[in-house]
Amino acid sequence: MMGIMHRILVVDDDPHIRDVLCFALEKAGMAAEWAGNGVDALDLATRNPPSLVVLDVGMPEMDGLEVCRRLRRASDVPILFLSARDEEIDRVLGLEMGGDDYVTKPFSPRELVARVNVILRRARGAPMVATPQEDAPPISRGALTLDSAGHRATVAGRELGLTAREFLIVKTLASRPAVVFSRNQLMDAAYPDNIHVSDRTIDSHVRNIRAKFQAAGCEDAVETVHGVGFRLGPCTTGTAP
Repeated sequence: MMGIMHRILVVDDDPHIRDVLCFALEKAGMAAEWAGNGVDALDLATRNPPSLVVLDVGMPEMDGLEVCRRLRRASDVPILFLSARDEEIDRVLGLEMGGDDYVTKPFSPRELVARVNVILRRARGAPMVATPQEDAPPISRGALTLDSAGHRATVAGRELGLTAREFLIVKTLASRPAVVFSRNQLMDAAYPDNIHVSDRTIDSHVRNIRAKFQAAGCEDAVETVHGVGFRLGPCTTGTAP
């Protein structure tokens, strides 16, 4: 009757904040689970991927930014950052790394739940992958092959394991390999209808994309055109670093 219940992972080393957030989220009709540190958060998110992660920035040992960085290697799960610091550089850094929103402590639990709902609605409304086309031929560029219908990207036959947003970015670049795409254009491709995400978030995605291509033996997948944006490289294998 209520549809699919959203599962929210709350990550904070302060047990009081965890209790307040979990209570507020559950009162709003969501399922909440928690982790008190970054290591446990990554384990939970890997074993049972949540609908959204509420992530404290200032945790000891492994802070929230590092947790976000590791999550973004394989997941597009929405992330809402919490921080005790209200400095612009922290907000910008969190958004550039792939966060979807940022709330400063102390905060209103009601406001945070409202922001969670906005992110979840936006995630439901924005298609995470292109609509499959049965007759659409694969896109090839050097050693790269993109199969949109199967949502697979391979380099010399080796699957890259791109996330949904990374696949959309690579597909956009590969669709017109001679064109330099601005950050805004790539963000429009990867985040349709998501007006709250910083355009600098694309840098985080590009870093992850390059790392996955490099692991497959391709060092020239994405070229930076300084002051303009990015374009697809020759996508060769065996290129000297």
